[in-house]
Amino acid sequence: MAKFVYLYTGGQMADTPAAQEEQMQAWGAWFGTLGESVTDMGAPFGTSATVGSSGTSDQGASKIGGYSIITADSLEDAKSKAKGCPVAETGGSVEIYEALPM
Repeated sequence: MAKFVYLYTGGQMADTPAAQEEQMQAWGAWFGTLGESVTDMGAPFGTSATVGSSGTSDQGASKIGGYSIITADSLEDAKSKAKGCPVAETGGSVEIYEALPM
């Protein structure tokens, strides 16, 4: 089994507390379908900044909204497990990266 990082991009936060609760329930249900393959449910990201070699900073440059770490047999398996992710229902997507052992 390999580890894969899911990076969530885009998507929209619900407008009302009731709709936000509904979104959280959808995330919980989706994580439930992943079972023991979830290594780290992750967290949403707050404010971001990017610092280049010149030391300049570009605040808010990243569009990544959060992450999770799962285990899967292959990239194809990780892609299959990402189907049904709630971020896609609100216009977002899931970027998937294999975390290579060091």
